[in-house]
Amino acid sequence: MSTQSSRFILLMHCPDQKGIIASVTNFIHQRNGNIVYIDQYVDRSQDTFFMRIVIEGENKIIDFQAFKDDFASELGTSFQLKCDFYQEEKLPKMAVFVSKYDHCLYDILTQQRSGKLKCEIPFIISNHKDLEGIAKQFNVPFYHIPVTKENKKSAEEKQLEILNQQDVDFIVLHVICKFLLKID
Repeated sequence: MSTQSSRFILLMHCPDQKGIIASVTNFIHQRNGNIVYIDQYVDRSQDTFFMRIVIEGENKIIDFQAFKDDFASELGTSFQLKCDFYQEEKLPKMAVFVSKYDHCLYDILTQQRSGKLKCEIPFIISNHKDLEGIAKQFNVPFYHIPVTKENKKSAEEKQLEILNQQDVDFIVLHVICKFLLKID
């Protein structure tokens, strides 16, 4: 069974070279895709090309998995592309790593609950138990993974295991939260 999508986002980067934009946009056109947003940038110091494209299907539906597979086989190798595809209607999964301070966690969880922070929060990980009650208030699973000099490697392995099990798209660290939430 294939996954259908009305809109999706393609993020890609590769070594800078001629013909990337033409090849990618032609590929999309051949599959009845419509580009509703495109942005690209070349990092001259790294000789790397970056591009973000938002794509809609002609009939508002594109076979997401087939598009990804065809894109990888037809363009991925020739341009050494590294790509990420996201279905726009599917909320990204955001893991939250916190320590002891509650104000930032409350802000993240209330922003997410209100819909201002458009994501799914499958769990919270902390090296302290202090904020477990907040996680329970918001019905978010809480993992306490103590980190010491002696167990750092095994703690990191446990964190990675949980991240992989939950298929997380990105992580927010408590230290970064203050900056992220002031952007609004």
